[in-house]
Parts: sequence; structure tokens; C-alpha cells
Amino acid sequence: MGMSVTISAAGAQDAENILKLQYLCYQSEAELYGDYTIEPLTQSLDDLRADLSGGHCLVARLGDEVIASVRGRIDESGTARIGKLMVHPRMRRHGLGGRLLDAIETHFAQDPAARRFQLFTGGRSDSNLRLYRSRGYAPVTTSAEGTRLELVTMEKPATSGTYVASA
Repeated sequence: MGMSVTISAAGAQDAENILKLQYLCYQSEAELYGDYTIEPLTQSLDDLRADLSGGHCLVARLGDEVIASVRGRIDESGTARIGKLMVHPRMRRHGLGGRLLDAIETHFAQDPAARRFQLFTGGRSDSNLRLYRSRGYAPVTTSAEGTRLELVTMEKPATSGTYVASA
């Protein structure tokens, strides 16, 4: 019998596993842009712990293994800033990223202060852009990060609800 993937809030005890997963997952982004100094690859464990304590983080587990994660926080303007959506390379293309994105949106949508969801990705990260567009996000700005990386910021209103699959 196979194990099923569960999604739950991350705890402080998950920080090391999230950091290891982050380092693994962002290798492909670094390769795509030819830049191995991107923040997800240089973030320290202490910085990650600070991120986790200042916002909300979800993890997906297969048994005891953390195989995916996403985090975010609501800022003073009512923007739920979602970031670091990552799925272990062997688990990609099975809908897990979409499930995590839906779950964190659902979490933040319960907060009356939430007015919009916002995230960003690299302009060449086609699979990320496809996922976010399929969930109702639209590009709002682009910005250059160094000479090789263009970031696309995308958002949607929090009142639009989360993505619901139809048959």
C-alpha cells in the first residue's frame, strides 16, 4: 500500500529539512539563470528560522519526509506575500505545487486583512508562470535582479477565492 501526501503547518523542527529541500529545489533555477548566488541557495538556517517565525509555512510530507513547502505572510497593506513554493524534483508534475498554493491561499483568505495574494518568479521559469496563471495570477511588474535574472511579480485579489478544479 502506498503512502499519501499530507499537507500541514510547518513547525520549528522542520527548519533544517526545509532548508535542505530549498537547496535541492533551487538548483534548477540557478542553472536556468546561470546564477548560483540566488537567495534561496545562500539563505542561512537562522534566516530561514526567522522567516518561519514571522509568517506561515506549510509542508507536504510523504511519510516523514518533507517533499514540498511554501511560506508567506500578510504585510501592513493587506498583501499576502507568498514565496518559496518548492517541490522535490522527483515529486514534480503531480499537482503538489498547486495543492500547496491552494492551501496557503485558503489559510490567508481566512484573515480579514488579506486583500490580495502576491508572489514572484523568474521570467524564464515557464512551469512556474503556467502554474500561477492557471490559478488566476496576473503579472503586475517585472524587475531586473542583476544582469541575468528578471523577476515577474504576479498577483490576484484575495476575494477571488482559491482555485477549484472542475471535472
